[in-house]
Amino acid sequence: MDKIQQVIADIKPLDEKVMAAARMRQDSLTKPQGSLGQLESLSIQVAGIKGHTRPQITHNVIFTLVGDHGVTQEGVSAYPSEVTPQMVYNFLRGGAGINVLARHVGARVVVADLGVASVLERHPDLKDKKVAMGTQNMVKGPAMSREEAIRSIESGIELLEEELAKGIDILGTGDMGIGNTTPSSAITAAITGYDVATVTGRGTGLDDKAWSQKVEVIKKALDLNQPDPKDAIDVLAKVGGFEIGGIAGVILAGARYRIPVVIDGFISGAAALIATLLSPQVKPYLIASHQSVEQGHKVILDFLGLKPLLNLDLRLGEGTGAALGIFLVEAGLKILNEMATFSDAGVSEKV
Repeated sequence: MDKIQQVIADIKPLDEKVMAAARMRQDSLTKPQGSLGQLESLSIQVAGIKGHTRPQITHNVIFTLVGDHGVTQEGVSAYPSEVTPQMVYNFLRGGAGINVLARHVGARVVVADLGVASVLERHPDLKDKKVAMGTQNMVKGPAMSREEAIRSIESGIELLEEELAKGIDILGTGDMGIGNTTPSSAITAAITGYDVATVTGRGTGLDDKAWSQKVEVIKKALDLNQPDPKDAIDVLAKVGGFEIGGIAGVILAGARYRIPVVIDGFISGAAALIATLLSPQVKPYLIASHQSVEQGHKVILDFLGLKPLLNLDLRLGEGTGAALGIFLVEAGLKILNEMATFSDAGVSEKV
């Protein structure tokens, strides 16, 4: 926990002076003020994060964290847990959706095992941060111990710090783990106070009967474990997942090192709830790439006060939405850095 507290202590506010200068430049570019909407506000936010009026982005990194969930024993997913390790190998071969979109936006993908419930083959591109062989079934007790919850967050912090030497100018968060919309719904209900049915979606494609079963499973887990909504570690330990804790750690470390954090969908949103409960100072560093089909994701975004860049009915995870979000952040920065001012272009300003 000392490592987490040290990271939190080092998170600083955005640079308001730099943001004011970036806003002034945006207002002097050859366009009506505010006419590029969120592209303008994104560039100003990133300027404040990085402390540079005209920030540059060269190294795009997407962290795809993987873990299994004991609650899948309750039939909450349309896919078997065997898919989790199979998808890890797909990531490593470059054949998954995130690999395609990462190549499209020029991002490197960091794949990390936080808690896959099987022994994975060693691979030079696979980061081994395994806390345990999957979480426990949360309808029978806590998903993990408090120590494991702390370790998962610390692992995410370590993961980012290990990648810093290769360069990280902006990061995206991603996930993989069969059944992980169930702990994400539980975390969302626990922290926001919303009804379980309101924050629970259909995951990988549940029918009405299976969805009702999923809602009852989450209610049972919350009733049994009684997570403390004011204690992020307790919530994570009682009803969370190792990859969710890892993403929360990546988010905290991103803010610590003044890196814009582009969060993906519902699972990354649940991790953002954990991270911001640990440290509210994280919020200005967050960029919501999109609004997922998962109904709980909108609850998270509203709760955190985040406006999504896209709404494309995405629900894959992996960091796919984050990749598209990074593309838009880069577009906003190019406007800030490369567009001519009225003075430069000799164009008359508004009278």
